[in-house]
Amino acid sequence: MSDTLNFGFIGAGKISGYSASSVNKHPHARVAAAHDLSPERLRELCEGNNIPTAYATAEELLADKSIDAVYIAVPNKFHAPLSIQALEAGKHVILDKPFALNLKEAEQVAAAAKKSGKIFTLGMNQRFAPDSQKVRSLVADGVLGEVYHAKAYWQRREGIPRLGTWFGNKELAGAGCLYDIGVHVLDLCLYVLNNFEPVSVYGATYTKFGNRGLGEGGWGLSERSNIEFNVDDFATALIKFKNGCTVALDTTWACHMKDGNRNGVELFGTEAGATTHPAQIFRRNPVRESYEVIEDIRAKVAFPHGDRFSNFINHLRGEEDLCVSIEQALAVQKILDAIAESSATGKEVVIG
Repeated sequence: MSDTLNFGFIGAGKISGYSASSVNKHPHARVAAAHDLSPERLRELCEGNNIPTAYATAEELLADKSIDAVYIAVPNKFHAPLSIQALEAGKHVILDKPFALNLKEAEQVAAAAKKSGKIFTLGMNQRFAPDSQKVRSLVADGVLGEVYHAKAYWQRREGIPRLGTWFGNKELAGAGCLYDIGVHVLDLCLYVLNNFEPVSVYGATYTKFGNRGLGEGGWGLSERSNIEFNVDDFATALIKFKNGCTVALDTTWACHMKDGNRNGVELFGTEAGATTHPAQIFRRNPVRESYEVIEDIRAKVAFPHGDRFSNFINHLRGEEDLCVSIEQALAVQKILDAIAESSATGKEVVIG
């Protein structure tokens, strides 16, 4: 492997601009090529991030022997097929969330990664925030005691990505807010708990605003095509884990509430409670005989760079452990599938 890792980007949506900036800031990596079905978006991504080569097809990019790793950020329907295609082409892969449309697809990607011998990961950026890292350390060090319950939430008052695009269509997206922002806080919650052993899920999803043309937030660069909005804009679930811990998940793209946006993870332990946004501890101080809120938390931060691409690049260079494993990503996908099944049947789903 050369001193500089060459990345190929498949997808030139809004998130890819931020991602290209992250890769190019690393001293041992650069975005060398990109592909998108939209010539205009592709041109803007390449010109804005000094990407020298633009490919008309994903096949051309993957055939480029100089490309070491591929970042995939496309409509969810194509996550699994393109990941498998890239792995079979001998590329390392960092995929934007969600993993896939369902567990079966995700398992096919996992099998392809194992067969290829290449590194595959999901770029779950919420894990890398310093406050998230601190709270994970607190849990690991037993500061909170036994954490028996947690709340994971990302709620927007008016935050549906651009209406009339793939974001709101089940065939292309698989799900709505659950796959877009809900997966972020669900993954973060399991990560700070270091608990990826779900045993049952009861969930419900709702479509109340997007189908009426309401609640748009404007995110995204995809062209409007008046495609049907038929995904969830509100989802909720109660997840139980093997050790008895429970997690309550709430996520919305649109709903009537006081705040325009609120997100984070709250932990409830026998010795203390904590939040991730911002990192705080709540506990009784036996010496002062008072209740205290600790805001200046001093705890280990495993990844000081705070960046998913730096973690991926450093891991490929043999310098850092990979933060998001395939096994962890599969556990999250199991929960997402169970939420959909529970919502459809109205029954609790047991995860084997």
